[in-house]
Order: sequence, then structure tokens, then C-alpha cells
Amino acid sequence: MKKTFFLIVVLFFSNAQAQEKTRFTKIDSLLTFLSTNNKFMGQVCLREGDKVVFQKAYGFANVETNQNANDKTKYKIGSISKTFTAVMIMQLIEDRKLKLETKLAKYYPQIENANKITIHDLLHHRTGIKDYLNNEDTPDPSKPITKEEMINKIAAFKSLFEPNSKYEYSNSNYYLLGRIIEDVTKKDFQTNLQNRIIAKVQLQNTNLSSKADLANNESYSYNILDNKWTKINEWDMSLAFGAGNITSNADDLTKFFNALFEGKLVKKESLAEMTQLEQTYGKGLITLPFAQRKFFGHTGGIEGFRSVVGYYPPEKFGVSLIVNGDNFNRNDIMIGILSIYYKMPYQFPNIISVKVKPEVLNSYTGVYSSSQLPIKIEIRNKNGEMEAQGTGQNSFILNAIDEKTFVFDPASIKLIFENNKMTLKQGGAEYRFTKN
Repeated sequence: MKKTFFLIVVLFFSNAQAQEKTRFTKIDSLLTFLSTNNKFMGQVCLREGDKVVFQKAYGFANVETNQNANDKTKYKIGSISKTFTAVMIMQLIEDRKLKLETKLAKYYPQIENANKITIHDLLHHRTGIKDYLNNEDTPDPSKPITKEEMINKIAAFKSLFEPNSKYEYSNSNYYLLGRIIEDVTKKDFQTNLQNRIIAKVQLQNTNLSSKADLANNESYSYNILDNKWTKINEWDMSLAFGAGNITSNADDLTKFFNALFEGKLVKKESLAEMTQLEQTYGKGLITLPFAQRKFFGHTGGIEGFRSVVGYYPPEKFGVSLIVNGDNFNRNDIMIGILSIYYKMPYQFPNIISVKVKPEVLNSYTGVYSSSQLPIKIEIRNKNGEMEAQGTGQNSFILNAIDEKTFVFDPASIKLIFENNKMTLKQGGAEYRFTKN
């Protein structure tokens, strides 16, 4: 359950061309194109205020039985669950049953530095508590783990840094917050989720995760092996708990975020606390930049599921993408969806890819400059893939479509290499570079 961000990288802009199709038809065409070519299975929802303007599922909930997914299919959302957990914590603070300054020692004194770690620190991943996932000693996800076993495991960790001295993402923090919700309310996490969020805003397809129930329109997750969708083994969700144990769908996620930002779940002051970032992380929220806009949201990943939800308050616009067939970069899919929605220049990805020999890649590496543009572009061989970085820009990975030609579809960039020269094509323009 790692967080990630969706970003758009643009070296320079080309003039937008008139679109012959509507935004939503083109979004559907993009996702159908990826789905048809076994690059994507999943679900998307776009919401403007209370109105869903586009919603659709692609591919299968169960490949083995050819059970199609639909717009009510439910998927495991991984770390987006942290936003739900944070909302319930903020509600308890509003109810004066907790304070941001409350020490972890009140509930779990056996954890190192518990007398220094606060609810604030847990919410912001500023505790120094090691992540019980994504390390050399991660429990077997297929086996159940009790609360006592997990607390003992976390208590055995040595602190990584002084509490509140820096940010480091750790699922342990939100596991503990989930347990604190139960300790404070004397009710289990599921009852709290139902009463405090699901019932309040009428979420129809959200609940705690367990083994997928196909009869209840819940989905398995898949990746590609030998050009076929292969089912990912399921977790026992006792491991994920408050850090990633919720099942939902794209519609409910956008509805949840709309309700959160419209004051239906927490007060305005609590929302302001949640959106206050400390080293990129708020209280169960991150920012997801797209062009000049800054969405609030979260990302998630569990088993083979990948998910993201974002909300842009000035426009009351929410978007969610859930992937259960993982064979294409989720960030790039979201870039395509948002580019089309905002009528920005966008070219469908070239899903053709070829393997280029390492010695050929190495022959292209170096720094290139052009008399036509005031930037330099560095080309690197990064673990067998071509990486490019322009002056003052983020780096990005190029896709090889033949031995000399590489593309970066989100920005419609094509690079062609020959004899220590590089030709860059974008937006109908062509620029010639020479290796320094």
C-alpha cells in the first residue's frame, strides 16, 4: 500500500487541436482502447458536485468465468482507506473523545516513544514507527493476524527517528489509528465505518474488505503473465485493517470526497486541519497536482488493485480510477482522463513496445542541446529503459517503438536518434539536437 502521485510532464506546449469527439466519448475511447489491448481493467467515475457526469467499468470482475465488471462492481481500495480512518479520528476529536495532542501511550504504552507520539503524529506519518508492510519481515498476507499479534510486532520495532521530526509513510500508523477508534468508541471498526461515514452520506457500495464475493459483485485483481490475465492471490484483510481494509467503487469514492469537502462529515475547521500538509502529507490526505490545479485525495494499492481519488475544491470536481487489471501505469491513465476532461492536447498512448539492446541504449546516452530551444536534454539508460530529463524538468521514462524511436505519450513527445543526433517531435513541430 504505497502512495504514489499522478503528474503531467511537459517540456513545452503545442497548440490545442479541435476535438471532434466529446470529452466523455473520448475518455471512453481511451479506456476501451486500453482494455481491448489487455492494458487495463477497472472502473472510473467523474463527478461535478452531486452529479456523476461519467461512469463506466471495463473488463472483468472474474476473468475465469468471464464475469463482466459494471459500474456497481466493488474493488479493494488499499490506502485510500486511510482517508476514511482519518475522517473518523477527526470526528472523535470533534466529539471531544480525542485530542490531536493525545499520546499513543494512553492506548499502547508498549510501543517505543509512545509517550512522545501523538494522534497528530500518527495522522501525518511523523512517528518513527517502522512500517509493518514493505519490509524484510512483512507478515504472510494470506494468513490472519490478531490484534495482539500485530501490536506486539509493532511494539518490537525500534524507532526510526524522533517523533514529529520528519515524515515517513508507515502503514503501522493507520493500523494503530484504526485500533484507537475501536478503543475510544468501544465498537468495532466496521460499526464505526457504517455509522460515521457509510450511513451518513449513503454510500451504496462501500464496506470492509474480506475475500472477494463474486455473488456480491466484488472483483478479483489480476496482472499479465504470458499475455494472459492472471489472478493475484488474495490477502487476509486482518493485516491491512485501518491502513487499507476497505472495499468500495469509483462512484462511492467521489461521493465520499464530495461529502467531505462539502461539510457533511466533518466541520470546516477539521477539514482545514486535514488539508494542512506537513512534508507532503496531511491528515489522511495528499495533494495530486495536474497542470495548474491541485487536487486533494489519496492513492492505494493492495493485491493487484491500484486506485486513486482526487477532488478539486474550486470546481467541486471529483475523479476516481480503480484498476483491477494492472498492465499499464495508473498515473498515465489518469493523465489521459484529466487531459481529455480539461480539453488539453492529448495523444492516445502507443502501446507498441520493443526491447532495445543495452549497448544501443548506451550509445544514445548523454546531454543534447539545440540552437532552436533554450534547453538541454539528458538521456540516461535506467535499468534497461530510456530516461529523459530536460533542463528544470522532471525526468520521465520513454517507450521504445523501434530501435531508434522512443516516445513519451502523456506529452506527445517522440525522440529519434541517429549518428549522435536527436530529433524531437511534438505538436507538429520538429527540433534537432546534437550530443555534446
